[in-house]
Amino acid sequence: MRTAWLLSRSLVFLLVQAALTVLFGSLAFLTWPLPPVWRIRLIAVPWTRSVLCALRLICGIRVQVIGRENLPDAPVIVLSKHQSAWETLAYMGYSPRPPCFVFKKELLYIPFFGWGIGLMRMIAIDRSQGRNAFEQVVRDGLQRLQEGRWIIMFPEGTRIPVGQTGSYKTGGARLAIRTQMPVLPIAHNAGECWPKNRFIKQPGCITVSIGPLLSSRDKTPEMLNAEVESWIEAEMRRLNPERYPPNTTLLKQATTISLATVDKTTRA
Repeated sequence: MRTAWLLSRSLVFLLVQAALTVLFGSLAFLTWPLPPVWRIRLIAVPWTRSVLCALRLICGIRVQVIGRENLPDAPVIVLSKHQSAWETLAYMGYSPRPPCFVFKKELLYIPFFGWGIGLMRMIAIDRSQGRNAFEQVVRDGLQRLQEGRWIIMFPEGTRIPVGQTGSYKTGGARLAIRTQMPVLPIAHNAGECWPKNRFIKQPGCITVSIGPLLSSRDKTPEMLNAEVESWIEAEMRRLNPERYPPNTTLLKQATTISLATVDKTTRA
């Protein structure tokens, strides 16, 4: 009985999400004379917030945020845990600055959704181009940062099931070092409610934890990437200790990062 109820709620949400996507995707073409930032404010933000509101009302999924005080009102590179489709919606709808996602160009071909994001001046890459693709990310990313936007990347590259850890790629860390921008690490457990490749949405509360800014200065990509991974994965073990095997090394490294950030802020 419960499964049938969850299935029906998820189906209703899917229909509402599809209707909202068609509506706002169609309206996006009316904004093409406007700058990309205004397209985001007028189309992308209302669309994502409407979808998330429907998710809360229909599927019973709530959100709590830890570490709001760490959000900078300045350009930054966000490196986030990737478990679900939820975080892409949330970051688009609630980032303090207009976000810019780095994504594979194939998403542009999705009707309405792809057409809409194509008008938002994101960074669509061809993964088959290898190093040339990364140079495009650096070139376009620097422009977006100069516009005051946030660059949002998922270092694991793909959605990782709850309780697992993917391989952290250095692309985001390399971009931060090349542009001399700080990194904002974010952990969350959205996969508990909106699991990867699962149609049924589970009611509950998603917890988002926003970490301290990590400086990219005087670091190698490997060093910065290790800091990001240590903080995010240690935080995942704090959020859901029952899902992840304990790793005292990660916890110690994350504590060291946090204490170093506090000390640096105090001295400043």
